[in-house]
Amino acid sequence: MWVVLFHFHFTPLPGVAEVVGALGPLITSGALGVDLFFVLSGFVIAHTYLDRLGPALRVRATARFLWARAVRLWPVYLLVLHVFGAWLIVRATMATDGAIAFQPVQPVLDVGQYLQQLVLVQLWDDAYFDGASWVGSTWSTSAEWLAYLLFPAAALVLHRMRTLPVVVLACGSLLLMLPMTWAYLATGSPYFPWSWLVRILCGFGAGALAYLVVRRLRWTSAARQVASAAAVVLPVVIVVGLLLGELAGPGRGGAVILLFPVLVAALAVADRGPAMLLSTRALGYGGRLSYGLYLVHIPLFEVYWFALERSHWLAPQTVQAHVVGVAVLLSSAGVAALTYHLVEEPSRTRLRALAPAVERLPLRVAIALRILRARPVALPDVAASSDGALATAAARFAAKRQAHARVAGWSDESSSKPRHAASALRPATLAAALVDAQHRRAAHRREMDLWADYERAEYIRAGYLHAGF
Repeated sequence: MWVVLFHFHFTPLPGVAEVVGALGPLITSGALGVDLFFVLSGFVIAHTYLDRLGPALRVRATARFLWARAVRLWPVYLLVLHVFGAWLIVRATMATDGAIAFQPVQPVLDVGQYLQQLVLVQLWDDAYFDGASWVGSTWSTSAEWLAYLLFPAAALVLHRMRTLPVVVLACGSLLLMLPMTWAYLATGSPYFPWSWLVRILCGFGAGALAYLVVRRLRWTSAARQVASAAAVVLPVVIVVGLLLGELAGPGRGGAVILLFPVLVAALAVADRGPAMLLSTRALGYGGRLSYGLYLVHIPLFEVYWFALERSHWLAPQTVQAHVVGVAVLLSSAGVAALTYHLVEEPSRTRLRALAPAVERLPLRVAIALRILRARPVALPDVAASSDGALATAAARFAAKRQAHARVAGWSDESSSKPRHAASALRPATLAAALVDAQHRRAAHRREMDLWADYERAEYIRAGYLHAGF
């Protein structure tokens, strides 16, 4: 929402100018919301995936992680990209001055740029993000995708840093924020060559180190009270810093970026105050809509700004121009809700179900490219089971799977504890599926039919195990 208000303040209306004049840097420094997100993203990704990716670089675990990130980013992004891309093409046919978007540097509409936008790499070969993305705000999505691709390798380092003294980890987190802090203090601006790369790598890394600090500390009741107090005080300090920094010079208040890792860490362990407000149902729902809101608000604003330029009915001094402006601002949340329920969440759920096939894809590609050679697999002998042909087929199938994994060298399953073992939070789904299949089988069924039953049971088991990964 901070970023949305920052972008809306460029609307050429007298009423908007008056609000910005009253709130000053609380609105005009809204670009800091992107840096806050980078820190938060590093913290959350490390919290969720560090223990899975950190011990060793494993193909299946890496493929699973990247697929989960891709299905989170792409569905609604592709929708917005193509809808707004069509709008840009229409504007390009109408423009007489070459301006097709409200960006300082105009985006290029050609096949090469389209392919870069499609795979989210449009920013990677540009020193500045201006004009790199067709949808202006998606430069940060491209930067975030780069961080995701680098994280499996970074996790190896972070996992080995987890035992460092807490002071060292905390200082490292703050040191990573110093380049952008110094940029604000020196120039009042976060823009310099390759500043986008510094912002994503330093912000994401600072968030990951903040997570290591949080997991190392013992959070007693007293410690949580301190964290809760910090979660109350730090936003006030950030607001005061933005206001006072403006007195020192335009944009100097952006140096409060240094406090972002501390704020995220405090909110992560606080048990009262703002943390409780952020965990309410309404704000939790807002969090789920936030990605869609970030993507759709710029296209909506651009259409509105275009109408302000072309329509006499929406002249800047008119009441209707202000009413429509407020409606557009509020409607961005409604459009984000529609994209979440109709596109983002359904697509993510269905694509996540393809995770088992995606995990096997790197190995198959490596074999196809002759990077790896497919060697014959020696299957161990499996004696016939007294429980019937289904159990015998299941044992053969499991032995074949384990042998293939040993040959490929990418098995990440623990041999000491089967992944289908029951626990307080995980019922014995595989065993239940096998028993059910055994009850339903006819005595004359062939072993291949029984094998198909077992494969279905494997699919059910994979769905339970990978849910939420």
